[in-house]
Amino acid sequence: MRKPAAAKPAKKVKSKAIIKPAEPAMDVAVGRRIRDLRRVRQFSLETVAARTDLSIGFLSQIERGLSSPSLRVLATLADVLGVGIAALFGASPSADGVSDQVVTRGLQRPELKLWRTGVSKQLLSPASSDNRLNLFLVHLEPGGSTGDELYTHDGEEAGLVLEGEMMLTVDSETWSLKTGDSFRFASRRPHRFSNPMQDAKAVVLWVNCVTGAG
Repeated sequence: MRKPAAAKPAKKVKSKAIIKPAEPAMDVAVGRRIRDLRRVRQFSLETVAARTDLSIGFLSQIERGLSSPSLRVLATLADVLGVGIAALFGASPSADGVSDQVVTRGLQRPELKLWRTGVSKQLLSPASSDNRLNLFLVHLEPGGSTGDELYTHDGEEAGLVLEGEMMLTVDSETWSLKTGDSFRFASRRPHRFSNPMQDAKAVVLWVNCVTGAG
């Protein structure tokens, strides 16, 4: 009689190492810029907290790169610090914020990537904390959104949908914007935006004009 063949030992499945996303490095960089802007203006954390209705602990976490702020929070902080959101891009601000740069090369665009919300903004105009007019290329990942809460900030904004679809809410009205559609509104009007598609990204050419910062 033949002996039954010995069962082959089961192959061990190698588990893949979990690679942490690189995006938190962006949180550290943004936090450092916020901290530098605050110190240039000689604001304490207590002062910024009082003016933004954000807790001192949360602000400290943002500055240390331990928390990824939403676009709404960043816009609120930029307002209090007297700058446009573009000041959170690029190098740390100087005391006077002056920049003579005219051209931004395609491969040198500063980027603000809000990785938790699926929104990223590339700054197309030269970065400087004294800029009043800034041009962005906004990328919305499938389902990307600024959040359910409406927010406001200083200035005016306008844009053109270059690719995909975007839902834009201003005050109590919501529009579905597709490729080729454009918009303009005062940024003090409560607003939010999102990409309603789950299988395609949206790209929007976006202009922000800061009117009262500084």
